[in-house]
Amino acid sequence: MTYLLIVAAAYVLGSIPFGLLVGKWWAKVDVRNYGSGNIGMTNVLRTAGYIPALLTLIGDVGKGAAAVLLARRFLAEPIWSLVAGMFAMIGHNWPLFLGFKGGKGVATVAGVLAVFRPPAALILFLTWLAVLLAFRYISLASITVAVCLPLVLLLLGAGWFEVLLGVLVGAITVYRHRSNIERLRKGTEFRFGEKVQR
Repeated sequence: MTYLLIVAAAYVLGSIPFGLLVGKWWAKVDVRNYGSGNIGMTNVLRTAGYIPALLTLIGDVGKGAAAVLLARRFLAEPIWSLVAGMFAMIGHNWPLFLGFKGGKGVATVAGVLAVFRPPAALILFLTWLAVLLAFRYISLASITVAVCLPLVLLLLGAGWFEVLLGVLVGAITVYRHRSNIERLRKGTEFRFGEKVQR
């Protein structure tokens, strides 16, 4: 029963739509109506600016980290911390409070890894940053780290179940970026720093 409660709590944590809340509080705007329509940090940056985007990033990373810490506090088996983190990502992507229409989960997964496996978080962040600086597409950087996630876990000696979850999380993340992939293919994807008209 405890396992189900922790997983459910992680999902509810992940469902908190920080991007939407910050956008409405800071810029008096519903970010779902502009840009990509996404509630994540990238679209908040385009529609509301750097400070709201930073606040959104902190919230989205924080809920992933909080899910891991919650599971670690109440469940003995370490792998359940990772499962809780995955459900926080699922909550972010398909939030209870927004009709199951949410973000893409990259920042939330970063929070999970920052607590559960910090070396992987650091390697993937540096990879993300390198791709962003080279091409100026946040989506391309996020897709790249999603593909690299299971490989990095494997190279760091993670167990088979953790690597399998990494494959699943990576696949979900790439799937959630399918509209970005199409825009990248057409050359119409937003670059870092571009604003949308409101």
